[in-house]
Amino acid sequence: MSQRVLRPKNEITVCFAHPAYRLKERFDLRNTGIRSFEVRTVEELQARLDEIDVLTVSRFWNNDFAGMTQRLAFIQSISAGTEQYSQEILGAAGIRVASAQGANERAVSEHAMSLILAIARKLVQARDNQQARHWRGLISNISEREDELGGKTLVIVGMGRIGSRLARLAKAFDMHVIGVKRDPTKGAEAADVTVAQADLYDVLPKADFVVLTCPLNESTEGLMDAQAFAAMRPSAYLVNVARGKVVDEPALIDALQTGAIAGAALDCVCEEPLPPSSELWEQPNLFITPHTAGETQRYEDNVIDLLLENLDRLWSGETALKNQFV
Repeated sequence: MSQRVLRPKNEITVCFAHPAYRLKERFDLRNTGIRSFEVRTVEELQARLDEIDVLTVSRFWNNDFAGMTQRLAFIQSISAGTEQYSQEILGAAGIRVASAQGANERAVSEHAMSLILAIARKLVQARDNQQARHWRGLISNISEREDELGGKTLVIVGMGRIGSRLARLAKAFDMHVIGVKRDPTKGAEAADVTVAQADLYDVLPKADFVVLTCPLNESTEGLMDAQAFAAMRPSAYLVNVARGKVVDEPALIDALQTGAIAGAALDCVCEEPLPPSSELWEQPNLFITPHTAGETQRYEDNVIDLLLENLDRLWSGETALKNQFV
């Protein structure tokens, strides 16, 4: 099917669909003259599909929606991840889709670096001690003390924009960086060494920290499994700021409980919100943040920048959109 044509600027309506982000508020400050409205639930979105020419959305998207409207021409995703969008269904419907890749590369890379620092400097334990009104004394056991990052080896799985920026941050702390990339010959200059994903098990034993910044796809789902944890040092840590399903969670829990690895920090999990019954909550050597790595006070404006650039490209007849994947 041919791609749907976006109507002129003065005829279109943009819908912002997100439970919390204030996208319409920030969009209105641009004074574009483009009509827009926002919805806060999936039910509201479905009820108003026939009004929408351009949809700015993330988790509310359901691929069945593509067949429920003949008007929708373009989706500007709010997230960098694309796994919720069916390329086959959307392509057949003629709806173009672009991701928000790059909108949160600073936030996510800085969050990952913060988690590494929190682990090395034992900030989580310090906060726990503060709440318990406990002043921890000096530690005789060297292995139990805070540590410094200089000379440590960081393995980054996924050397896109986020992974590359994280590599540059890590180099500022004098860390040795090994990148893991599907095609190690392209765009991996930020790391000291870059290897193919097929060589992951060769570099895991060298890591003090393993950080996941890769997309979720067939080759990365369950990538960090029991075999991967067995290849890591018992003193090493895992940090995941990618997607929850990149990690085999039962294997991670076993690795944390048996001492196969020293600990982990997760910003994303397989089921979100994380259920109160999850064993992950109970692991003392696990630090969890609630999928907030990409959160930033500038996020709405970053997404709107992408949206407006892509609208201009559509109206000027360009065939390629920024971050287009459908």
